[in-house]
Amino acid sequence: TAKDSNDTSKKANNNNHHQNNKNKNNNQKKQKQQQQQKQQPQKAANNNDQPDICKLEFKVGVITKVWVHPTADKLYCEEIDVGEEAGPRQIASGLRPHFTLEQMLGQRLLVASNLKAKNLVGFKSHGMVLCAARPKDNDDGGGGEVVEFVEPPEGAAIGEVITYEGLPTPEPFTPSGVDKKKIWPTAAQGMKTTDDCCAAWNGHVFMTRAGPCKTKTIAGFAMR
Repeated sequence: TAKDSNDTSKKANNNNHHQNNKNKNNNQKKQKQQQQQKQQPQKAANNNDQPDICKLEFKVGVITKVWVHPTADKLYCEEIDVGEEAGPRQIASGLRPHFTLEQMLGQRLLVASNLKAKNLVGFKSHGMVLCAARPKDNDDGGGGEVVEFVEPPEGAAIGEVITYEGLPTPEPFTPSGVDKKKIWPTAAQGMKTTDDCCAAWNGHVFMTRAGPCKTKTIAGFAMR
């Protein structure tokens, strides 16, 4: 009948209208997702075509708080300001045999800042301080090691990222990339102080805008 025909036509129109709205909503949702993806910063790929030392990141820092680890005989626990908005990093260092608490507090140093966080005897350490070491000689009493911090020059800003004389601007890997590719042990093979106590990697000196980073007296020995 005419009535049945009209009802069928109305129902078809309603279904088409509903489907069109559904398609429109899906398209709007898809466009919104695409827009959000464009707005999100793209994660840069690790640049493998650079020297190993440039895959690490060292920052100028200062120890603002230090205390003895409650259970580990050789560990200090530190808070180190490396100029980050999140505040000081907590780092554990095996330096109790070499420095007093008073010597540690306020010490300016370099922090390896793109290493994967590790639990050291129950303390989560977010980085590592850079030192150089040499065997004690007779003048030191013999036996054991002399350890010194690699220190930035006085004018270097807290948080400044280290560059290397004669090498391209570093593009540090992500912490997971450093861990996965075993960058630290590979790069560490070339880390050694020069004859004038400058920190260097295969002869390329660790630099800040204020000048080179150095130890006080340790020349020609490995850094770690």
